[in-house]
Amino acid sequence: MKWGIKPVLVLLLTVLTGRFSVMGAAQDAVDSRLKSFLPSDVRGWRAEPEDAVYDRETIFEYIDGAGEVYRAYNFRRLLSRRFVRDGRPDLVADLFDMGASYDAFGVFSNDLEGEEAGLGQGSTYNGGLLAFWKDRYFVSLSADRETEETKAALFSLGRSIAASIEQEGPKPPLLTRLPPEFAEAKAVRYLHNHIILNRHFFVSHDDILGLGRADGAVLSKPGKKGERGVLLLVEYPTAKTASDAYADFLKIYMPDAKEPGSVQTEDKTWTATTLRGKLLAVVFHAPSEAAAKDVLSRIKSGVT
Repeated sequence: MKWGIKPVLVLLLTVLTGRFSVMGAAQDAVDSRLKSFLPSDVRGWRAEPEDAVYDRETIFEYIDGAGEVYRAYNFRRLLSRRFVRDGRPDLVADLFDMGASYDAFGVFSNDLEGEEAGLGQGSTYNGGLLAFWKDRYFVSLSADRETEETKAALFSLGRSIAASIEQEGPKPPLLTRLPPEFAEAKAVRYLHNHIILNRHFFVSHDDILGLGRADGAVLSKPGKKGERGVLLLVEYPTAKTASDAYADFLKIYMPDAKEPGSVQTEDKTWTATTLRGKLLAVVFHAPSEAAAKDVLSRIKSGVT
């Protein structure tokens, strides 16, 4: 059977229209769910009539410099609502759908400055900015200017949102493999790529650990300056992928090692690494070779 050009174009247009309609309906459902978590008023502040919604492409219109951080954690959707009250600073609620609880935890772990706020599954408050995560959502609440009144309103708003998100989500299982002194909440960062790694601890401009091929990574830097060493755990989808990353790291990062997997660096501290199935572990800035190897020996067992 022969098809003319016009019928084929009509069929293609019909298929594309249907696809975009389904995508649009799915986005509308996500937006409606995000809206359902936010109240219309809080302690005298009223929500503005229109919310702003952003996706992976348009987020840069709202958050210029930090947009890549959220994209690095597979960010999907952001709903922003502004609350106004005469004679008072505005409040802003930014609710991010990260798609998975691992990534909601991960983006929260990027900035842990401030005091614990007792909200969600982890929270901080610092100078007019209240942040927490729960399930697949990361929530950032801020006041244009901090006062005792705006702080009380932000906490009230946070409690309302946290209660509306009924479910909790699991943290990345990789965290359970950290030795106790590296498991402190304020020390841990969860990440997917070397750009985020370098924000917290510089390793290389290039992805020499193959984080782009990994399932996830945990960086822990206990102490104010990481004086107890810095531990990085990277889990890969297969033992072969992990082995390749291990070989590349040895070749590029520690070519002068007297023995495989251990080297003293220019600052007189030690770096050591080991491979366990699908898990690659690296200790940086250890005070001695023995201390570095001791940390590696105490990494908890897991599925590999």
